[in-house]
Amino acid sequence: MTYDWCRWREAAETALYGDEGFYRRPEGPAGHFRTSVHASPLFAAAVARLLTATARELGTDSVDLVDVGAGRGELLTGVLAALRDTADAPAVRAYAVEVAPRPPGLDPAVEWCAGLPQGVRGLLFANEWLDNVPTDVAEADEHGVPRYVLVRAADGAERLGDPVAGADARWLERWWPLSRPGDRAEIGLPRDAAWARAVASLSGGTAVAVDYAHVRASRPPFGTLTGFREGREVLPVPDGSCDLTSHVALDACADAAGGAAGLLDQRTALRELGVSGERPSPARASADPVGYVRALASAGEAAELTARGGLGDFGWLRHRVPDRGQD
Repeated sequence: MTYDWCRWREAAETALYGDEGFYRRPEGPAGHFRTSVHASPLFAAAVARLLTATARELGTDSVDLVDVGAGRGELLTGVLAALRDTADAPAVRAYAVEVAPRPPGLDPAVEWCAGLPQGVRGLLFANEWLDNVPTDVAEADEHGVPRYVLVRAADGAERLGDPVAGADARWLERWWPLSRPGDRAEIGLPRDAAWARAVASLSGGTAVAVDYAHVRASRPPFGTLTGFREGREVLPVPDGSCDLTSHVALDACADAAGGAAGLLDQRTALRELGVSGERPSPARASADPVGYVRALASAGEAAELTARGGLGDFGWLRHRVPDRGQD
């Protein structure tokens, strides 16, 4: 492990995606943190409904589903299972985009990809992907000048480097201006570019990014960079031992990709897709006790997915891509 200083983007890229990086570990992300996908099969069922609606909009009975940052294929597995129980479900070509090797036992119908497939028609879904696209970190010095934050990979120690310049400086000025000493920001330019490439990979359909997010009017003054290991938040040390994540400026991503985009929270998005935390009537308990217990459990899972202060606060960025037909 080197004791050299470098910017956060370089350090995080190696720590997360290098040959011995965090995301190449055999246990996968599910071994360290719980996402909406792991919280309940209701989430995958909602994505299945969104995929079906996308197929209808495209006027096709055969549609593509691209899961970006697929982990170990949990979301795709859940969506395909939900579609098997759905009448008139479209035929699906499923793509998992992930740096880690293909996990054993995954449905052979899922194509495992190191990069984005091009020219797909259907739904591109990126659940908690953009927060793991590494960014540089900036901090305003004692004079209010934004400077790059340098980090030492071995222990996470930090110091200030050169003033932020060029495209990074322009991004900060537009999307996350810093002026008070000590204010920090994650420079979201790499995420903007990543999302623009993802949207451009579609020849028609819908692209959705789901992440903890913020917008220009309410940026956190000290940034959001943190680490996770084995289900607990830890100090962000870029040594490959923990996840490194920060919330996403989804408004900037939306602007970078252009076109028709909409921002909403997960509570709203999932309710539009039929996920409700409404509890079943107690009268059902005597008439259908088994059904009542199942409905009660489902309501509890839905409540977790849509909870304020929790998963319900995730931002959903939805991009509509005009249909260019089959390439």
